Amino acid sequence: MKQTILAAALALCALGVSAKVELPKFFTDNMVVQQNAELTIPGMATPGSKVTVSTDWLAKPVNVTAGKDGRFAVKVKTPAAGGPYTIVVSDGKDKKILQNVLSGEVWLCSGQSNMEFPVKGDWARLMDADEVVAQMQRPALRLLQVKNTTSLRPLEDAEIEMGWVESSPSAAGFSAIGYLCGKMLQDSLNVPVGVIDATWGGTPVEAWTPLEGVKGIAGFEYAVENFVNGVQTTATEVIDQMVKKAYDKYQSPDKIRLDFDKGVMQKGKAWGKMPVPGYWEQSVLPDFNGIVFMQYELELPAEAAGKALDLHLGSIDDIDDTYFNGVHVGGKFAHNDVRDYKVDGNLVKAGKNVITVRVLDTGGEGGIYKSCHASVGGKTYSLDGDWNYAVAAKDVEAVTFPGSALYPTVLYNAMINPLTVMPVAGVFWYQGCNNVGRDKQYEACFKSMIENWRKEFNEPEMPFYFVQLAGFLQPVTVQPESQWALLRQAQAKALELPNTGMATAIDLGNPIDIHPTNKAEVARRLGLLALDKTYNRKVVSEAPVCVASNQKDNKVTVVFSGEVSAVGGVPTGFIIGDKEGNWAYANAKFVNGTTIELSSPLVKNPVAVRYNWADYPGGNLYGANKIAVSPFATDLR
Repeated sequence: MKQTILAAALALCALGVSAKVELPKFFTDNMVVQQNAELTIPGMATPGSKVTVSTDWLAKPVNVTAGKDGRFAVKVKTPAAGGPYTIVVSDGKDKKILQNVLSGEVWLCSGQSNMEFPVKGDWARLMDADEVVAQMQRPALRLLQVKNTTSLRPLEDAEIEMGWVESSPSAAGFSAIGYLCGKMLQDSLNVPVGVIDATWGGTPVEAWTPLEGVKGIAGFEYAVENFVNGVQTTATEVIDQMVKKAYDKYQSPDKIRLDFDKGVMQKGKAWGKMPVPGYWEQSVLPDFNGIVFMQYELELPAEAAGKALDLHLGSIDDIDDTYFNGVHVGGKFAHNDVRDYKVDGNLVKAGKNVITVRVLDTGGEGGIYKSCHASVGGKTYSLDGDWNYAVAAKDVEAVTFPGSALYPTVLYNAMINPLTVMPVAGVFWYQGCNNVGRDKQYEACFKSMIENWRKEFNEPEMPFYFVQLAGFLQPVTVQPESQWALLRQAQAKALELPNTGMATAIDLGNPIDIHPTNKAEVARRLGLLALDKTYNRKVVSEAPVCVASNQKDNKVTVVFSGEVSAVGGVPTGFIIGDKEGNWAYANAKFVNGTTIELSSPLVKNPVAVRYNWADYPGGNLYGANKIAVSPFATDLR
């Protein structure tokens, strides 16, 4: 992990070298500070020096003495919205100058890939992206992008992908929701707006939660214990433990030895042939999760002997350990990491060379699924084709490795904790896909994350507005067991906390794309929550909710807190169930604008109602301002 500026400056101080004035990397030209707040400016300066902070909004400079280690922290009151301003931080020998600084409203956008989703990028693009990009020139809307970084301890500084910049078409890689929310707030409030993008696709809520926030939550005991013990267990050690545990448990008459000679092509009944590239589920190992050894014999000419070799194994799902002529040459932990390994020339010989790869797959697809080759002496040799393979174990338990982006607290430590010196107006959050299947744990952790962020930002009532997951996967009419529906319900439980709001995206999904492109409507709904709840603009920001349900004569009535309408006139998306667990699609009709009657000849004496309760449901109810009614579950009273 890279050292932070502050840590590097500390090292200079320890050597007796006068340090330059250094500020966190997210204090740059063009930044926006939260108006009418108290900003902390931390940094490093010459040890024991008098550090002076002057700005053109302060009547007089603010002074503080740097510590023996050179550290300082200055607190300054920020002005009402306006600018531009200049901030000068000086220790008498060196100075740091920040120019074109604005005061306004600062919002932090965080979560996983649907918040990371760019206006227009190399992996995704917004619906109508070209039109949006063409209008991104907005000098008073400023954007800051935090780099994807992990840390096993809270950091004082953050790695930055893009320092504060004025919004322009060149920032099209920025979070689409972040940009569009910022644009909407700026248009409505007529003040400068700053948006911070701190996101990482495919990450779980626990990775964004401070250590105090995961304590006491079932399932995270391993991480808490590791932190208490100094996180002494490495990822390699965890993998070795997983492999041994699974191998010892696996019973097979053709069981191979783990310590076989990996420099020799193996034979015997346990060994077969597998095509590469490709997922093994699509060829020789359907529905398989576990440990597989794979081998390839590479024939090289005499002129290649003794020369360094580049081994390119494309991508491997999930985890590999790779050997060349029996010597370990590399291994990675993520399925989307490119496997490029350097092989020392001493291992390369003329004739037959053996490549052996141990592949560990904990779920989903497995195998070497992209094209492979080796390069030596200016020539390239394809490694695609049939590989030797043998199963070493089945059904390996999924484990999260210390330091990976999935490990509890590591994203909070590296990407959020440094930002807590900056007051913000609130948080926009979109995350949850990576926790589907763990709804109870998510409910507890998400609430705890919100509460602990507020504590660390020293803002007990910091607004926190989040997106409920969009519809995804195959449409199913009756799906009471849906794991996606349970996760959405767990998200909604966070509304029990004060100063929260939920923008449902249930109607904006795509059954075959987990990254739907209509982020403009998601941003609009988040922006409405902020305008209504934070800025008191009295706009409709939420749809009516179910406040009562009653059963009579095998029919159910559900009552909403306000008027709802159905696209097409006929309500859809309801299922009802009885106490034996039988469920059926409910025929629905309006009694009046706030009441809907439900029934089905397949369910007598219904006791429960679900609305939009499926992976990809088909409900069509809306409140005012085109806001979709959120999924809900209710037992009858």
